[in-house]
Amino acid sequence: MTDEIRGKAAEILDAAERRIRCGGFDSVSFRDLAADVGIKSASVHYHFPQKANLGEAVVERYGERFIAALGDPDDPKESAKTRIKRLCEAYRISTLDQGMICLCSVLGSATLELPPQVSRAVVRFFHRLMEWTDRALEDADGVTSALGPPSAGHIIASLQGTVILALTLEKPSLFAETQERLLRDLA
Repeated sequence: MTDEIRGKAAEILDAAERRIRCGGFDSVSFRDLAADVGIKSASVHYHFPQKANLGEAVVERYGERFIAALGDPDDPKESAKTRIKRLCEAYRISTLDQGMICLCSVLGSATLELPPQVSRAVVRFFHRLMEWTDRALEDADGVTSALGPPSAGHIIASLQGTVILALTLEKPSLFAETQERLLRDLA
């Protein structure tokens, strides 16, 4: 599913995303979503027959929006540093500015317990994010830090971990430090 979802279905997805990002997949109930949106629980089931359908739709929509916000990873007018800065900013906006953990961080940490179709959607998100980041780094040849050349896995893991720490410890400066280090390694 994509952003073409309109009306009540979009409102349900918005409410489900907020609840998942604040409390995990198990914190979502169709009854709560119905109350959030102002409809009957049966209406939630009409749009999303099972919770797994809902979870998959939430992840797919989140992934589409997140990756689209990153823009073109191959823009020849931009450096790898500019692209990775945009990735850092997307994490900051998605997490620190909204005061919620990245949806796929929450679900990624519970992937073994999720319904298979939701888990597969989370895996697809991270594959797409890794692919975007690999492509964004392509012109960073020759750039190395003390740990060697930057990698998509290192950058994404750093951002995922730092948003969790920054929110948990209520220290946004941790995110700023990580972003600065990642960008310095690309200078």
